[in-house]
This record gives sequence, C-alpha cells and structure tokens, in this order.
Amino acid sequence: MKQADALKALRGLDRCGIYVLSKGDLGKLFPDEEEKTLEKSLQRLVADNLLDRVSKGVYLNPLATSKKSNVVEDIAVVLRRGHFSYVSLESSLSEYGVISQVPVRRLTVMTTGTKGVYNTPYGTIEFTHTKRRPADIIARTLLVKNRPLRIATRQAAERDLRRAGRNTDMMVKEESA
Repeated sequence: MKQADALKALRGLDRCGIYVLSKGDLGKLFPDEEEKTLEKSLQRLVADNLLDRVSKGVYLNPLATSKKSNVVEDIAVVLRRGHFSYVSLESSLSEYGVISQVPVRRLTVMTTGTKGVYNTPYGTIEFTHTKRRPADIIARTLLVKNRPLRIATRQAAERDLRRAGRNTDMMVKEESA
C-alpha cells in the first residue's frame, strides 16, 4: 500500500471516529494486498509513525483528532470485538470508591471472550472471562455517555470480584448505623 493511500484511509476513518484498528480492519481497507505485503506495509507505517502498534494485531492512528480520553477502553473493544465486555472488578469498584486502592494504568474488564492480559502504551488491560448471558450482562451494567465499554453496577462489580476469586480485603467496609 502506498503511504498516501494509507493516510487518506486513516483520515477518513478518523472523521468517523475510528482510530483503533485491528490488522483485519486494515486488511479490509486494502483488500488487494496479500498477507505478507500487508504485514510489511504495516511495519513501514509503524516505522514512519503513521500507526502505533499497541498490541499484537491492534494499531492506533496517532494523528487522529477523534482520540478520546478512554483510549485504553477503545483498545479493549477492538481486542474483544464480537464479545460482550464491560468494566468491572477493581476498575469499576475504584470508580465507585469501594476499594481503597486505585488501579494505576490498569483496566479490569469482564468479557464473554477469552481471558488475557495485554500491556499497551496506554495501560494494561486485564480480561476475565464470564459465562453470563448477554441479557444478564446488559441488566447488570450501565451505559455511560462517551465511554466505549459498559460499566458494571456496584453490586455487579462486587459479585464479579467474589466470583473471580479476587482479593476482597481491599474493599472498604460499610459502617453500620
């Protein structure tokens, strides 16, 4: 792929608010490229700072004007595209003020996809698998404006923490009246 063609495609996607892409997404933009040629083109675009490789098979347009404050969540969406995923566990409990420690540069996500940990330049994303049905996930999560991932309710995040066998000692105990 020519650099000018790649820039034009990336600008077009940026206008639509898309700045995190999988290798497959980029392959669809340039369907005439064979696998090895696409790989070399992506390496060249990364070397020229026109793309950032944020994880294996995931790229970010560093020149994008549509980049949001929750870049790490946008990356998480691309890493588990096609699966239900939501912010939970320590990340959401920290937002609710339920745990005494704030996870720094770490996003904990429940997903119907596979578990895994991804270190990106924007923070670490930890996926924990859930067998919950999509309807249950939707009922136990909130949609927050300008956030790409749903957020667990406080009660759901606490249940997720216990079900996943995570450390509950850091939870702030509610004082009884």
